Amino acid sequence: MFRIIGLIGLLATAQAAPNPHLPKATFDTVAPKLPKTIERGVLIVSKTNGWRHLEHIPHSNVVLTGIARELGRPAYATENAAIFNDEQLARFSVVVLNSASGQFLTEPQRAAFQRFVDRGGGVVALHAAGDNSHVAPWYVDTIIGTKFIGHPGDDDHIQPARILVDQPDHPVMKGVTLPWTPKDEWYSFSGDPAAKGMTVLARVDETSYRPGAKLAMGSHPIIWTNPNSRGRVIYSALGHTPESYDDPNYRRILTNAIRWAAR
Repeated sequence: MFRIIGLIGLLATAQAAPNPHLPKATFDTVAPKLPKTIERGVLIVSKTNGWRHLEHIPHSNVVLTGIARELGRPAYATENAAIFNDEQLARFSVVVLNSASGQFLTEPQRAAFQRFVDRGGGVVALHAAGDNSHVAPWYVDTIIGTKFIGHPGDDDHIQPARILVDQPDHPVMKGVTLPWTPKDEWYSFSGDPAAKGMTVLARVDETSYRPGAKLAMGSHPIIWTNPNSRGRVIYSALGHTPESYDDPNYRRILTNAIRWAAR
């Protein structure tokens, strides 16, 4: 009897265990102390108040830090959103939103981020930085330009698919070798961001993978920029797996994107 009760207790505890992919939302109020050497740097933010991409964030933060240093820029990776203040953002040229998800900024922090972009600051938003957990109008209009509606699941969750490059001469896409069929979690969106004034750089060929009837878009953008922003803004839906950040083509795109966003 005691053994049965013990097992029931263990099962109840297991069922009540928090999902590490869905951390409790928190808001940061005390900004970190930045190294004095940070000037014209690259800020890498992986704060998650929505779905947390445990699989890739640790590795991608290392890769992105390395890319920034290869470009001769100091990098600072953090999950403390209180860094979104005018004084500290002024020390960076680019903010990389590395699968930052959910409403992770307070209203004053979001306003500081908007001022950063309006002053010409660059933004490189990756993967979950474009999911539907972001609802603030300025963020949706400036960073995303469309609405995430889902991705294939179960056996079709991660699939190889062919990338089509719309703008091969754009600085972000320079040097990408085709054909390119990376394995990834393929995001679908409610509409083409080009309809909102975005410039699509690359698409995924839906005939090369199984999107499912509800997620098929026909013309399926995967990387785009916002030419109407004062700062250079780029979004890439790629990057669910850690291996993505070791793909030579994707590393080149990330390098190009940070360089381009930093002007």
